Amino acid sequence: MTETVVETEVLIAGGGPVGLAMAVELAHFGIETLLVERNPTTTSHPKMDYTNGRTMELFRRTGLAEKVRAAGVPSDSNYDAIWITELKPGGHILHKFGYDNADHEYWRRRTVNDGTLTLEAPLRVSQIVIEPVLRTAAESTGMSDVRFGWALIDFEQDAGGVTSRISNVATGETVTVRSKYLVGCDGGKSTVRRKLGIESQGDECVGRAYLVHFRSTDMAVLQHYGQAWHYQSVTAAMIAQNDVDEWTVHTFLAPDQSGDDINPRQLIEDTFGRPFDFEVLVANAWQANSMVANEYFHGRVYMAGDACHQYPPSGGYGMNTGIAEVSNLSWKLAATIHGFGGPALLQSYHDERQPVAVLSQQSAMRNLAIRFQIAMHSGRFPELRSDTAEGAAQRARYGRIIADLQNHENESGGTEHGYNYAASKVIVDDGSPPAPFDDVVYIPNTRPGSRLPHMFLEDGSAVYDNLGKWFTLVVTDGSDGSAFATAAEKLGVPLHILAIDEEHARKLYEASLLLVRPDHHIAWRGTAVPSDPEAILRTAVGLNS
Repeated sequence: MTETVVETEVLIAGGGPVGLAMAVELAHFGIETLLVERNPTTTSHPKMDYTNGRTMELFRRTGLAEKVRAAGVPSDSNYDAIWITELKPGGHILHKFGYDNADHEYWRRRTVNDGTLTLEAPLRVSQIVIEPVLRTAAESTGMSDVRFGWALIDFEQDAGGVTSRISNVATGETVTVRSKYLVGCDGGKSTVRRKLGIESQGDECVGRAYLVHFRSTDMAVLQHYGQAWHYQSVTAAMIAQNDVDEWTVHTFLAPDQSGDDINPRQLIEDTFGRPFDFEVLVANAWQANSMVANEYFHGRVYMAGDACHQYPPSGGYGMNTGIAEVSNLSWKLAATIHGFGGPALLQSYHDERQPVAVLSQQSAMRNLAIRFQIAMHSGRFPELRSDTAEGAAQRARYGRIIADLQNHENESGGTEHGYNYAASKVIVDDGSPPAPFDDVVYIPNTRPGSRLPHMFLEDGSAVYDNLGKWFTLVVTDGSDGSAFATAAEKLGVPLHILAIDEEHARKLYEASLLLVRPDHHIAWRGTAVPSDPEAILRTAVGLNS
């Protein structure tokens, strides 16, 4: 019997958020894909609950933002993180880190138009509901063959492409896939990473916990502190997944505690100090890892998402970092397949994104250390739960400690979108000083390699909505961009010219001309039309090594 052979431009291994987003992105750039996911359907496990503003503005490029937002929490739900003594009746609030709802965040973006904010507001949305949205979007492109219940078994690569074997998990049927490239978005236990022999740096276990994901509408029990996103104590934390009926409780495990003997129903009743009506949906022990792959690709085989990095959930950097990787890799693969991307372009994927993964790792570990510090301080206040004057005084002192330690995991704009690709070979250095950087506070700038700061134009439209699909030459002073257009046509590089005759843009963007890539990052800037725009474009698409 002859085995079936399927041909595609890119094979994607893994159908989580990152793999599904990769299929959508590649379709956006005109590339056909085959996606395989070993599980029969999308996840039922609450792995993530936060999509940051940078991810949402990247989703906006491919028409995903509105679809994903419709699946998230109501736009009037706040994003508060509350530190409490306990989830039981009679507990007390120690400190509240308040974060506005999406409605207010959009008003703020219209009001504070200085480049410091992302175009899209962040979104509270569970992975349980985001994956079906992304799957539907991928299947609807007409350019992606999405196969759940199929697993990548093996692959070999040569100078012209990758030959892979995939298997139907239920029937054992095998199919050979011939593709130009393979992208492993197959998670922390990545088959792709293992078969490539790529090592990772970091620690495999930096903390362990037991989670119970459950359904209930008993708000008297669940929201007796009021509506919030995270309810955090030293011994347990609860995440409001949708502010309606799904919740996740995490309790921390000792290093020698397996969690096998935990009764999830009893755990929830003990945590809340009373019986109430709820249905356990998922319950298991888990460990937090802090790992980053040393390499992001080998030959024609690439990786993205958890295949490249695993972080503790303190900051929500896992999926969000993965989506930024997708936005970086997808257009480079597409440009190469379409024939105008040079050899340096795909190499730049590792050079640009691996240092950002390390930055996210450092930020996640910093945030986790703050949680540990808060827990250690609790031993100084034995009367925290006491309804006495001394108990109140201790709660006030402890609350001030928590406030002073801050909540960077929900406030780190620098980590999320303030990084710079200046060292990349496809970025044209203009000789200016390094871009200012703070891992918490995003500082808008236009040094080559940085993300173009978002702003609304005078007609009310967002500058990102006016960019082209591929490269865009932003002109702020009326300069003639025809030389760039001629050079782009010669090289076969799609180029859109965007003229913005606005003083605010000239001031914010610090240059007369900016060459912006499909992922919003600036490849070049200048104060005048250069003598050789072709050389700049050749660098930007990897033709100058």
